[in-house]
Amino acid sequence: MSKKGGKTKQPEQAISFGPQVKPGELVFGVAHIYASKNDTFIHVTDLTGRETIVRITGGMKVKADRDESSSYAAMMASQDVAARCKELGITALHIKIRAMGGTRQKTFGAGGQAALRALARAGMRIGRIEDVTPVPTDTTRKKGGRRGRRL
Repeated sequence: MSKKGGKTKQPEQAISFGPQVKPGELVFGVAHIYASKNDTFIHVTDLTGRETIVRITGGMKVKADRDESSSYAAMMASQDVAARCKELGITALHIKIRAMGGTRQKTFGAGGQAALRALARAGMRIGRIEDVTPVPTDTTRKKGGRRGRRL
């Protein structure tokens, strides 16, 4: 009878995702927050903007369509984003907040401010906050025609 090949098990190394950093050092990402009247998107990328780290919307957190843009849904999405960022080693975020812009609304929806506050309260360090709403320098014609929308 032949003996089975006795392989010795080596202890597994801990796998870590994200950049290699020293303890206490801040690792930045960019949080792109798009807050419209109908939904709130929180999309975290690396500093270049090419690599998506996590993307969660308010609609992924609530069942009813009318609640997608609410501040509650934005807070729930922000908490999930912060948890995923910490898991990957990102400790600080630059914020780029955006409204619909163009010929439409230039102020962001209710979820924008709530998302920003929830990120800060979840322990993420906040770097720079920038409003990147597209503002036209010479506008195309607004929707609705010369006499506007008639009900």
